[in-house]
Amino acid sequence: MEIITPEEAIIITRVLIAMVLGLIIGIQRQIRKEKTKAYGIAGMRTHILVAISTSLISSTGAILLSSDPARLAASILTGIGFIGASTVLATKNKILGLINATTIWVCAAIGIATGFGLFIPAALISLLTLIVLELKRFEHIED
Repeated sequence: MEIITPEEAIIITRVLIAMVLGLIIGIQRQIRKEKTKAYGIAGMRTHILVAISTSLISSTGAILLSSDPARLAASILTGIGFIGASTVLATKNKILGLINATTIWVCAAIGIATGFGLFIPAALISLLTLIVLELKRFEHIED
C-alpha cells in the first residue's frame, strides 16, 4: 500500500517549489514593509500563500483532472486580479498599492507555472521580479 501516490508526490513537489519562490519575493516585500513602515504592503505570508495555492490548483487540474490549462490559468488570474484590485487605492495626487497588486499577481503566475511543471521559467521570473522590485532604489517616487 502506497502512502503517497506518484501524482501526489509530483503535486507536493511543485507546491514546495512554488513556496520557495513565493518566499523569495515575500522576503523582499517583508523587508520593504518593515524598513518603510508601510504596513499596507503584502508581506511574506501573503506571497507564499498566493504561490502555493495557485500551484496546487494548477497542478491538481493539470495532473488529476486533465483540464484545459489555459482556461484554468485564466480563472486563477481573474480571481487574483480581484484580490490585487482590493490593494490599490487611488487618491487625488497618487495611486497607492499598485506594486503590491502586481507582486501578488506575479506570485500567482509563478505558482501557475510551477503547477504546470515549468520550474525554470518560474525561477527566472522570480529573479526578474526581485530585480524589478529593487529598481525602487533608483527612483525618486514612493511605492
